[in-house]
Amino acid sequence: MLPFLARRLIVAVLVALAVSMVAFGLMFVAGDPAVVLAGQAGRAQDVEMIRQAYGLDRPLPVQFLGWIGRALTGNFGTSLYFNLPVATIIGERLPVTLMLGSAAFLLAMLVSVPLGIAASLKPGGLLDRAALLLAVLGQAIPSFWLGLILIVVFGVWWGLVPISGTESWQGYILPVIVLSYYAMPALMRLTRAGMIEVLGADYIRTARAKGLARLRILMVHALRNAVLPLVSLAAVQFGMMLSGSIVIESVFAINGLGRLAWESLLRSDLPVVQAIILILSLIYVTLTTAADLVNAWLDPRLRSA
Repeated sequence: MLPFLARRLIVAVLVALAVSMVAFGLMFVAGDPAVVLAGQAGRAQDVEMIRQAYGLDRPLPVQFLGWIGRALTGNFGTSLYFNLPVATIIGERLPVTLMLGSAAFLLAMLVSVPLGIAASLKPGGLLDRAALLLAVLGQAIPSFWLGLILIVVFGVWWGLVPISGTESWQGYILPVIVLSYYAMPALMRLTRAGMIEVLGADYIRTARAKGLARLRILMVHALRNAVLPLVSLAAVQFGMMLSGSIVIESVFAINGLGRLAWESLLRSDLPVVQAIILILSLIYVTLTTAADLVNAWLDPRLRSA
C-alpha cells in the first residue's frame, strides 16, 4: 500500500506544480502586467515604478518561486479592485461555495445511488425506464434554466423559499437542488451499469445458491465491486460542483467563490483569479487522489497497478 500511496502522492504534487505554473502565467496573458496596471493614461515612469514595486523586473523563474512561496504561506497578494488581501476575500467566499457544493454532492449521492441500485434489479422495468428518463432530462435541461424555473415556481408564485442570497439555510435549498440535479444522471447511470454487470457475475450466483439474504448480497458483495468506478466519478463531480458553481451562484445571487471568479475576470483582478484557480485546482487534485486511495483500499488488485 505504501508504494502505491507514494506514487499517487508524487503524481498529485506534479499536477499541482503544473497547475500553479498555469495560474502564475495568467498574469501575463493580457501582456505586460505593469502596462495593464498603469492603464491607458500611464506614463513610462509609472510603468517602471509599478514594475519595480511588484517585482516584475525580475526574471520569470524568480517571480514564480516568490509567488508560489508566498502562496504556500497563505499570502496571495493584494486585490487590485478591493485593495484588500486576497486571502481575506477568498476566506469570506470559500465557505459559501464549500457549503453549497457539499450539500449538493450529498443530495446527489443520496438520490442517484439508491435509484441506480433499484433500477439495476429489473433492467427494462418501469423503475428502470423512469430512472433513465430522469437521467436524460438531467443531461438535457440547462442548469441555469432549471434554476430560473424553480425561482419562479417556488420563490415567486408560492413564496416557499428565498430566491437569492444565503442569509438563512433556506436560501441554499433551490441552488442545492439545481446543482445536485446536474450530477445525478451520470452517478445514477454508472451505478446502474456497474450493478447490472456485477449482479450477473458467478460469485453473485454462488452467494444466491448459498441462501444469503438478498440485501446482504446487494450491499456487501455486489455494491463493493460496483462502486469502484463510482468513487472516481464522485470525486470528479464534487470537484466540478465546487469549481463550476459560477452559473448557480450567479442565478441565485450567492456570494461564493464562483461568482467572485467571474467578477474578478470582469475587473481584471488577476491576483484574485490566480488564487481561485490555484485553490480550486488543489482541491480537485486532492479529491481525485483520495478517490484513488479509496479504490485501492476497496480493491487490493489496484495497489500493484
